[in-house]
Amino acid sequence: MARREMVIEGVRGECYYEKKNVVVGVGGDGSDGNSVEELMGVIDRVGSYSGFRSAHRKECLSLVRRLKLLLPLLEEIRELEYYSNQALNSLANLKRALASAKKLLKNCSCGSKIYLTLESEAVMVRFHAVYDILSQALEDFPYVELGISDEVKEQVQLMRTQLKRAQKRADTQDIELAMDLMVVFSKKYDDRNADKAILERLANKLELHTIADLKEETIVVRKLAKRRSARQNAESIQQVTDLLGRFKENAGIYEDFLLDGPVSTKSLRQYRSSLIPNEFLCPITLEIMTDPVIVATGQTYERASIQKWLGSNHNTCPKTGQTLDHISLAPNFALKNLIQQWCEKNHFELPKKESNAFPDGSTAEILEEISSLVYDLSSCQLDVLKEAIFKIRMLSKENPENRVLIAKGGGIPQLIRLLSYPDSKIQEHTVTALLNLSIDEANKRLIAGEESIPAIIEILQHGTDEARENSAAALLSLSMLNENKVLIGTLNGIPPLVHLLQTGTTRGRKDAATALFNLSLNQANKARAIDAGLIPPLLHLIEDKNLGMTDEALSILLLLASHPEGRNEIGRLSFIETLVGIIKNGTPKNKECATSVLLALGLNNSSLTLAALQYGVYEHLVEVARCGTNRAQRKANALLQHMSKCEHIP
Repeated sequence: MARREMVIEGVRGECYYEKKNVVVGVGGDGSDGNSVEELMGVIDRVGSYSGFRSAHRKECLSLVRRLKLLLPLLEEIRELEYYSNQALNSLANLKRALASAKKLLKNCSCGSKIYLTLESEAVMVRFHAVYDILSQALEDFPYVELGISDEVKEQVQLMRTQLKRAQKRADTQDIELAMDLMVVFSKKYDDRNADKAILERLANKLELHTIADLKEETIVVRKLAKRRSARQNAESIQQVTDLLGRFKENAGIYEDFLLDGPVSTKSLRQYRSSLIPNEFLCPITLEIMTDPVIVATGQTYERASIQKWLGSNHNTCPKTGQTLDHISLAPNFALKNLIQQWCEKNHFELPKKESNAFPDGSTAEILEEISSLVYDLSSCQLDVLKEAIFKIRMLSKENPENRVLIAKGGGIPQLIRLLSYPDSKIQEHTVTALLNLSIDEANKRLIAGEESIPAIIEILQHGTDEARENSAAALLSLSMLNENKVLIGTLNGIPPLVHLLQTGTTRGRKDAATALFNLSLNQANKARAIDAGLIPPLLHLIEDKNLGMTDEALSILLLLASHPEGRNEIGRLSFIETLVGIIKNGTPKNKECATSVLLALGLNNSSLTLAALQYGVYEHLVEVARCGTNRAQRKANALLQHMSKCEHIP
């Protein structure tokens, strides 16, 4: 293939040439050179990255796709004999841009899934910075001087257009994910099934639901915590480790998560167990088994450990990852005898066996019991009926297998029928049992499909305090499915939730707030919530410090601020003054939420921004931008930048 001649326009009348395929730093002295092939290699390497974290997967794949558009450009440049200094400087700029992109993509491929999600906005800032330097490097490129073909120039222009469009794109944070994180990080977090459902949903969204995933995340988080920069993000790192610990506990993995310092309890257990034959150790806990059982794949586990695993909505074998054909557990008597013989011979005392609700683990017996209880749900005797409902409530509380068996045994239609039974205690136990059953995704659809929602709303309005609380939690659980959000809204489920938010117990108000947040993710429900009078009680929650629900109230207001009617009602001068007070004196999380709401209001109404300035917000925003949480700093800087553009800085 004949080489094209290149016309080089000299700088100030002189020509500068360098040897073929050398890319130097800005100085052009060749001391830090890399070949064009190396730049192409960088693009090939980032194209081979896999496992991008879910929070930024779409952005990563888009960036990789755009970088590949540069390969034809580099291929044409590779054919040239010599480059001018201008061309070398342009290539050096491109080299820096590619290095930044590679570092970011590698982090999104290998970094902590929890940390990248928690710092989602900061990661998006890094993406925008990469887009900026890439766009700038390509804009200053001497295409004519290098004789780049029109076809390749058009391809590069397409990439530049895409980069500019990506820079303008608004932050598309997963609001549902953000609320889930807020709930699990809340000091008021409890261990009820409604909150467990949120924890399980988070684990699925972050792809941290298998033992292998959790072990990999543990290694990454420990490396992250040892970095020098971790000291500046100590709060975020602690949140990451706390959430990872909850995921592990939910998966049946128990260990002390120590980032540094003394040897962990887990390490001591592993040291002690190193003397024990491997086949005697449970693959989950790495401890000697006292009650070994066999699962469908043929693998053996300690009964309590595998039941905890199955009880966390897992249907796979922890060791092999295979889907279990069934979740029956068969005692491994042969192995149990071998373990006992070894213990006697080696004077090893087995740990005491924990009590188990079903010591023989027989699914057949549980199924028989459930069938009998479902039958008793039709009993005309009040004491038999109450006992059956209460037992089903208890059976459905912890074990996912029981939730499936109760549904398969026809329990859901019977329970829904009893929601309208004229006895407050029966209604209370029934709605709570349905709450427990709704943790199972398939059951959510069954429960909603049986026209249960109107009856649950009725109990929410007129039931006992506990029944009202659990009705709100049940609506929250059902509203995890988008179609149920719409259904609950159209069936007028929002007004009684607003009433519970005003008059309920602390726990009831928390349940109502979480349910209202989830429902308000639907645009039509935002208008319904505003019409139902949601905003005044939210403002009251902010003013009443004793309730400790400032963050929840501000999070819902942030959603409603995206609706014109919501902005009109929220954007009163008295509330702006309240926001300024929170930004001044609130907790770090309070300040973060208040700054976010003020930014949302100010971007749509400059007079509110001016009012905030008159209340003295500027110096407090500067303080938040300097030492607030990471998200608060970004929001504060964005608000300060908006004030500057609007010429509102005094």
